Amino acid sequence: MSHRRITFILADMPPPRLDKALARDVPEEASLSRTRLGKLIERGAVMVNEEITRDPRAVVAAGAKIDIDVEDAEQSHILPEDIALEVVYEDADLIVIDKPAGMVVHPAPGSPSGTLVNALLAHCGDDLSGVGGMKRPGIVHRIDKETSGLLVVAKSDAAHHGLAKQFEAHTVERYYQALVYGVPDANDPRLRGVRGTSFEPGNILKLTTQLARHKTDRQRQAVLFQGGRHAVTRARTIARYGTPPVLALMECWLETGRTHQIRVHMAHAGHGLVGDPTYGGTRKLAKVALPEAVADAVKAFLRQALHAAVLGFVHPVTAEAMRFESPLPSDMADLLAALSSVQG
Repeated sequence: MSHRRITFILADMPPPRLDKALARDVPEEASLSRTRLGKLIERGAVMVNEEITRDPRAVVAAGAKIDIDVEDAEQSHILPEDIALEVVYEDADLIVIDKPAGMVVHPAPGSPSGTLVNALLAHCGDDLSGVGGMKRPGIVHRIDKETSGLLVVAKSDAAHHGLAKQFEAHTVERYYQALVYGVPDANDPRLRGVRGTSFEPGNILKLTTQLARHKTDRQRQAVLFQGGRHAVTRARTIARYGTPPVLALMECWLETGRTHQIRVHMAHAGHGLVGDPTYGGTRKLAKVALPEAVADAVKAFLRQALHAAVLGFVHPVTAEAMRFESPLPSDMADLLAALSSVQG
């Protein structure tokens, strides 16, 4: 297999660990993340002053000569599949997709094919320059199978590294639209008693908890206040439906991005998403609140009513500010059209 050699000199005052020193000083055009550098060290592909060094924790000094042999990207073991994609934007480094509800992002034991990754491998073909040493799309964030909307995917190591940094720093703009039961309100005494909930000016609901996999149901996430991973969601009401109001269209945005975050947070607040099969997305609605036909339309909505509507980030290669919007898919648009007759 062919490879390229990257050679450089460690600058003054390097971090004591080899992997951290390389991550700081490796030329930016090499597009090597610290994770990738760690793997290259362990593989024996890194030489310090002409000697192979396999210990990522090895102590290094300024002025050391570094040689890194990087193999050309391997072909992925995941098979390409000719699946239609709605491409919102694409260049040599990244692609933005408007994902339909029902499509899994990445192959897994329960979904080995028919995924977004399978589709991207076919769509991008030889344009994939290699992510982590393999010709594959770089998945830096995911949305659930039954959630629709915008997703950015890296096509190069440089884009993958740069996008991952932005997601880690929580600087990516992500707005969702969700139809929920009830109407969150700062004056609701019940909500004031729910741990982890608070309100900011403008009647913005803020949910701050820890999230972790449920102890007994591995398909669910659970709200915790010790352990788990920090999670913050904000939401504001866009529209109310029913007399009295029994449903609300919410705009939700993420400070962090955890599995099922909006779904589990809104359910924790007592405002679960319509149609959510995992977090209790079916409720009896007061007969007086909605006409029978409208109530039936709500009951017939069988996926979580959640759409990733806005995605904004800085292009990791060109530094251009990018922002994309996606209209509601037809199923959610039709449901909201049915509800418009009872909008308060």
